[in-house]
Amino acid sequence: MYQDILQNDVSLRNKIYHALKEKILNGEYVQGDALVELKLSEEFGVSRTPIREALRQLELDDLVKSIPNRGVVVSEVSTKDISDVYEMRILIEGLASRWAAETITDKEKENIKEILDLEEFYTKRDDNKKILEYDGKFHDAIYKASKSNPLNLILKHLHEYIQSARNASLSSEGRADAAFQEHKQIYDAIISGDSKLAEQLTAEHIYLAKVSLLKTYENQKNK
Repeated sequence: MYQDILQNDVSLRNKIYHALKEKILNGEYVQGDALVELKLSEEFGVSRTPIREALRQLELDDLVKSIPNRGVVVSEVSTKDISDVYEMRILIEGLASRWAAETITDKEKENIKEILDLEEFYTKRDDNKKILEYDGKFHDAIYKASKSNPLNLILKHLHEYIQSARNASLSSEGRADAAFQEHKQIYDAIISGDSKLAEQLTAEHIYLAKVSLLKTYENQKNK
C-alpha cells in the first residue's frame, strides 16, 4: 500500500515537472515569469508538495531559479550564455555530422529526407512554430545517426538551456529559408559520405544561427 502511494506521488511529480518544462521550452512561460506554488497547485488541482518538488527538479535543470523575495522564476539567458552554448554546438554538432556521414543507415537517410520535405513545406508557408519543430527534428535525427549516446545527452541539455531564447531565432527575416538551404547542404554531404564537408557545413550553419539569434535576442531585449 505504501509503495503504491509512493509511486503515485513520484508519477504525479513527474507529470507536473514535464508539463512545466514543456511550457518553459515552448515559450508559454517566458524568462523572468514567476512560478507561484499556490497558483500552480490550483491550476493542476494538486497540493503544493508535488509542485514544489517539480520546481526543485526544474532548478536542477537550470530552467528556473529561486530569488529571495521573489520566489521561483523562469531563468534568464544572457547573451554570453547563448554565445557559449553556440560555440559548444559548433564543435559538438560538427562532430555529430561527421560521425553521421560515416555511420548513417538507409532508413535514417529516408527519415531525414522526410523531415526536410516537411521543413520546406512549412518554410514556404511561414509557419514559425512548425519550422522550429522540424528544425529541431532535423538536428535530432543527425544526433541519432551519429550513434553516440553521450553526444545526444550533451546536445539535448544544451538545446533545452537556450530553448526559450531560440524560439525567436527562426522568426528573423530570411533566416528560416536560409536555415533550410543550409540543412539541405548538410544532408547532401552526409548521405554522400563526405564526413569532412558535413562537419564543416554544420559548423558554418551553427555559427550563422548564433549570429542571427544574438541579433534577434538583443533587439527583443531592447524593445
